[in-house]
Amino acid sequence: MKLTTASILLALSVLLAACAGDPRREGPLDPRMVEKVAAVTLDPAQAGRILNAYRASQGLGPVRPDPRLMAMAQRQADAMVKANALSHDAGGSFGSRIHAAGIDSARAAENLGGGYFSVEEAFDGWRKSPGHDTNLRMKEATRYGIALSKDPRTTYRVWWALVVAADPEPRVTMGYGDSPPQPR
Repeated sequence: MKLTTASILLALSVLLAACAGDPRREGPLDPRMVEKVAAVTLDPAQAGRILNAYRASQGLGPVRPDPRLMAMAQRQADAMVKANALSHDAGGSFGSRIHAAGIDSARAAENLGGGYFSVEEAFDGWRKSPGHDTNLRMKEATRYGIALSKDPRTTYRVWWALVVAADPEPRVTMGYGDSPPQPR
């Protein structure tokens, strides 16, 4: 009986540890890695050029930077660093984060990445992943937000978040006796 209880407790502790994310690196860090992480930068305009060049090569329209999506992406990148977990739920569910950011969009998607040491590497990784590539090629997308967060003690050291979204759908206000809008 004690062996079974101990086994159950051990299994639960392993599961709980997995939910908490990986432990951070302890002790001295490799100075070259610290320098490499420190050198990683993000120019959102450059990211937009990369994204728009790719979209144009696929016959898709351009996207423009959106301050609310930038802020949302930054909160997610920071949450992943804090949790040391590459997860769409690190900062709350995607749907709840879209709502909290005041994004009124029927179409929105998020790409996350870790361990890429340049924006070019991040986009290359996303293009090679079918699900992430689908998000990059979302035909309704008109705006984007991208962010970077770093901590050399975490698993991936460099964390990326990209959010793309369509423009908000116009709201239709109807008065008494009005006909609903007809499909075009």
